[in-house]
This record gives sequence, C-alpha cells and structure tokens, in this order.
Amino acid sequence: MATRNRKCYIISDSCCDLPHSLYESLDIGLMQFSYTMNDIEHFDDLYATSTPHQFYERLRKGETAQTAQIPYAHILEVFEQAALEPLPTVFLCFTSGLSGNFESMQQACRETLEKHPDAEIYVVDTLLPSAAEGLLVWEAVRQADRGLTARELVAWAEEARYFVNAYFTLPNLETLKKGGRVPDIAALAGAKLDIKPIIAIDLAGRLTLHGAARGRKKAIKQLLQLFVDRHNPDESNVVIIASTDAPKELKQFREHILKLTEDNPPVILTCSIGPVIGAHVGPDMLAICFWGRDRREHLSLTDRIAHAVSGADSLKSRLGDF
Repeated sequence: MATRNRKCYIISDSCCDLPHSLYESLDIGLMQFSYTMNDIEHFDDLYATSTPHQFYERLRKGETAQTAQIPYAHILEVFEQAALEPLPTVFLCFTSGLSGNFESMQQACRETLEKHPDAEIYVVDTLLPSAAEGLLVWEAVRQADRGLTARELVAWAEEARYFVNAYFTLPNLETLKKGGRVPDIAALAGAKLDIKPIIAIDLAGRLTLHGAARGRKKAIKQLLQLFVDRHNPDESNVVIIASTDAPKELKQFREHILKLTEDNPPVILTCSIGPVIGAHVGPDMLAICFWGRDRREHLSLTDRIAHAVSGADSLKSRLGDF
C-alpha cells in the first residue's frame, strides 16, 4: 500500500520502463512482465537485478528473447489484494495496441468486483508503450499527490494520454525483420540505403512509421526537430529520453535538448528500455517522450483513415503481442 497521503493507490507495469530507483520513490505498485531466453524465464524488474548492457549484449551476440503477458492468475491475485485495501486502486496499463494484457486486466477486474462489490478498482488503458507510458505514470503520481480521487485520476489519465508525444529511431530494421514485422526485402533495402525509421504512436496505442532519414545523425536531428515543433513546456516540462543500451548517444542527445531549451530547460529523465520492449526493437534504439500537442488534432488524412478503419492494420499482427 502507498504510504503517502493520497486518495487512491496506483499500480502500473514494468513496460513503463522507468528506472527501478525512481519507480520505488513514486510509492506505487508494480506488475512484472516476463521474458524467456534460452528456455529460462526472467521477470522484468526494471533492471533491479541486472543491467541493460548485459541484456542487450546477449541480443547483439545472436540470442533472442520471447515475451509474454502477465499470467492471469497473478493479475487476479493482485486485484484480490487491491479489493481488500482501504483505498481505491487505479491500474495504469501498457497499451492494448501492443498487448492483450489490458483485456486480461479488465476481465480480472470484473471477476474481482463480483466477489467484492464494495471495492473501488479502475483499469486504464494508457494507449502508450514503454517510456511514453512511464511519462504518464510519473505525472499521474504527481496528480495523485495533489489530491485527485481515483475517479478523477482515471478521467485525467484518459485525457492526458493524448498529450504524450513520443518518437524513436532504430539503427536498422533487422530486429523487426527477425520478428516478422517487416519483409526481408524492406530490411535489405533499408540497410543498403542506410535508412533509419522514425517511429511514433498512433491514437490506438500502436506503433506507426512517422518518417525516415538517411543516416543516424539525420534521424536524431529529426527527433530533435519533432521535440522543438511539438513540445509544450506550459503543460509539464518533464522530458524522458531513453535508449536500448546506447549511453553515449543518449548523453549527447540530452546535451542537444538542453541547448535547444536554454531559456526554459526541462527536467530530463534518462531511462533504459526494458527487456520486454527491447526484445522487439533490439539494441541502440533512441527515444524521446514529452508533453506536447494533442495528437488527436494533428492527424494527417491518411492517419485519419487508418484510425477510422478498425483492425485494418492491426498493431498486434504487425508487431506481435507482448
């Protein structure tokens, strides 16, 4: 249970990819996803018992990691405990666009409330993956500390999630090719042309190709330009930058951001992407997450069409299920 003077208890999951020490300081609950390497199951504990370099070095040497949803029995166990607590509970969940875990959480919530009709439990689909989810969780804690009730926090999160802007770039398409997420010929062409994809998040919490750049430096410049164009420091001047074991580039990235924001520098949180997300994107990814423009108001025509056609380009079918 939370020890702060809040009106609700918050639980999230390890796909938020916040540093373990920071997560502990937030005084909220954690549900751990798992992954398997060499037939050995591991739990994503936000690198409390390992390091990002250890995990990504294994990927670089050719090992693969298989990810899975949180076991339903464990979800039920956590919900049962939440029902017995004196405070209402709000679960902030990894995007349903990339995982069926949210559906399991909803089912577990219904079962729990049937047994405990007086309990107050809410499940929120953040529609955000990884550090973008982490940015929402970070701010949700601040809102809870300011006195929001559970219902108010749910309403806040369901609106605030559309103001989280997140973009990342990959060194190549090789990992996505191995997972069957892009055709071999596309990955081959990208490698020959030194194409670096720029990935964003759509309104359904799915990953979408935002653009591309010739070379890593140009890709990073695009990330910085997107930040300049879309960042809104008046909402919250907290920025998360993250990588899959690219510490030198991450440090340089941070320095660039500070130069661009000399008049009003943000609080920059540096994160390492966890094994569950990292298994699908591979080493050397670089990401930026920040509060900015309402993503619902800036859709291109093609994006509007894609968003309107339910299931036409399913994220699960393209990127698999975490």
